[in-house]
Amino acid sequence: MTEPTDRPLLHGVCAAMTTPFDDTGERLDEGRLRDHIESLLDAGVHGLVLCAGTGEFAFLSDAEKQRIIALGCEIVDGRVPVVAQTSAITTTDAIERTRWAADAGASAAMVLPPYFEGPFERGVLFHYETLANAVDLPIVLYNIPVNSGFDIHADLYRQLMAIENIAYIKDSTGDFIRLQKLIGIGGHVLAGADPLAPYAAMAGAAGWIWGAANVMPHECVALWNLVTEGHHAEALELWARMLPANMFFWENNVDAEYNSAVKTATNMVGRTVGPCRRPVMPMTRQGRLALMTALSTLPTNTIDRSSLIHREWEEERDWLVQMTSRTTRTARNGDAS
Repeated sequence: MTEPTDRPLLHGVCAAMTTPFDDTGERLDEGRLRDHIESLLDAGVHGLVLCAGTGEFAFLSDAEKQRIIALGCEIVDGRVPVVAQTSAITTTDAIERTRWAADAGASAAMVLPPYFEGPFERGVLFHYETLANAVDLPIVLYNIPVNSGFDIHADLYRQLMAIENIAYIKDSTGDFIRLQKLIGIGGHVLAGADPLAPYAAMAGAAGWIWGAANVMPHECVALWNLVTEGHHAEALELWARMLPANMFFWENNVDAEYNSAVKTATNMVGRTVGPCRRPVMPMTRQGRLALMTALSTLPTNTIDRSSLIHREWEEERDWLVQMTSRTTRTARNGDAS
């Protein structure tokens, strides 16, 4: 399919890529990183987002973030746009990180409002305007108030869109009314709430920044193509098969965090990305069984049932303890990067 020439740089399926670790979760695994990027590109994703929330950016050191962005840009080598998350609490640090990402070859930077006792609205405006004036890179506003503690509401978005270099927002509120307001204001809205994916595209979103694309990139690309070609009935038929897993990632009753569920599912479908970094814990047997059921409806990224290890509770409990202890020993011995 040939993309229309009037599409913005960031559009379609922008995979919010998980950060592959080794089996302890304490070391970046560059081989797995390379393999995962190639797998996503082979599936036809339109862009990659590195060090996003799904990439566990809050658990990465500055050196790790720099390495992931540099290596990611090198591997992609211009085949699709690469967005680097460069969020920081201070404006000076955000400028420094964004300049570094630009030098490494990133196509755009995704930036949260300053978080953890961050400023009120005037300070957020200052932060973004100062950053946008200091760098020559498109800025993606990252709105996820449940985590950042600040909401880029529609009126503020309108003001921010007037700033040169700010042309995108990733909205992860999960509020479809809000999403439509943002789309109506202008700029380019990238939907970040998994369960709204097809409806956001039908409403005019430029694309998705989507964690589930780690698990089901072929399905995500097929869904985008169906929606943008106007085949909405077929898109919703495909979506019905994608929905169980996307709902599971967003909300479940088995105590599985979003990143843990996405990484577990990515491993299940054959893309080895390792576990989450502690203190995010491995999913339990109950959770893995529920996730396996949710993944079973996917048309392309089906799971190999033999890869799911079934354990009785006593053994399962011992396994969870061993996984935690192994990581603790690695960190205590000073081997973790």
